[in-house]
Amino acid sequence: MGMRFAKKVVKEDRDLKTTFQSKKEYQCPACGTVFHKEELLSGSGRLIAGALTDELHRLYEPSAKYGEIFPLVYQSIVCPECWFSSMENDFSLLPNENRIKAKDDMVRRKEETRLIFPFADFEENRTLMEGAASQYLTLRCYDYYNKQVSPTIKQGLASIRCAWLLDELDKKFPGQHYDWLALLFRKKAEYLYNEALAREQKGKETLSAMKAFGPDTDKNYAYEGMLYMCAYLRFKYGAASNEAERKLSLEDARRTIAKLFGMGKASKDKPGAFLEHARQLYDTINQNLSENEA
Repeated sequence: MGMRFAKKVVKEDRDLKTTFQSKKEYQCPACGTVFHKEELLSGSGRLIAGALTDELHRLYEPSAKYGEIFPLVYQSIVCPECWFSSMENDFSLLPNENRIKAKDDMVRRKEETRLIFPFADFEENRTLMEGAASQYLTLRCYDYYNKQVSPTIKQGLASIRCAWLLDELDKKFPGQHYDWLALLFRKKAEYLYNEALAREQKGKETLSAMKAFGPDTDKNYAYEGMLYMCAYLRFKYGAASNEAERKLSLEDARRTIAKLFGMGKASKDKPGAFLEHARQLYDTINQNLSENEA
């Protein structure tokens, strides 16, 4: 049997609409194209919250009426002409000195994106394919921003979100290596999250421009959530060439998680479910270190 490829499916039933075109106009800072953004409709039982994963990713149950909906598909803004992309608040903040570079990168940007997401098309309503591609494009395009907008942590966020959407593509279209790509983007996220933290600690790049750390759209776990993700991703996907390096990496991750318990009790930004995930991670890292020392 031949391999199944992810193809676009566009729903025509207006009674089952899940998105709409916003009235707000956006002008691409790279090529000047004016366009509207597809937004997700809320209410009427469209989103049914499910489990929260160890990566603080909110899963959603399929609705009997609307089917599967993935809010992350609609987060990043993508110019339909040149495919320049970013988070919404930063779209117009592309530095003037980098606008020509971003525009000149258009052909290569599209070609390299289509190598991973061959059916991506931002002229039509988004599917999982465009959602994952939009996060990849966001990861790529933050290279054109300066340190004032906290680009590194935003690249980390785009990378882990891309991995989550690749997980869903792999479920629907197995055998297309989306699972392998998801692993690569998780490893990329591990590097970017911890690089962003290191840059902040060294005074090289602020995190102050990050208004919502996510990592998902349902809840902002703030700075504490970022610390958790740094430790979790390092534990799961951090590179280590030898046991000694791995031990140092895990000890650093354990110290990072320990900070969460020194920041007070459960609160709006640190609900009990989040702290429970942090405690479980701390215990798992402790156990791993103890087994390696035995």
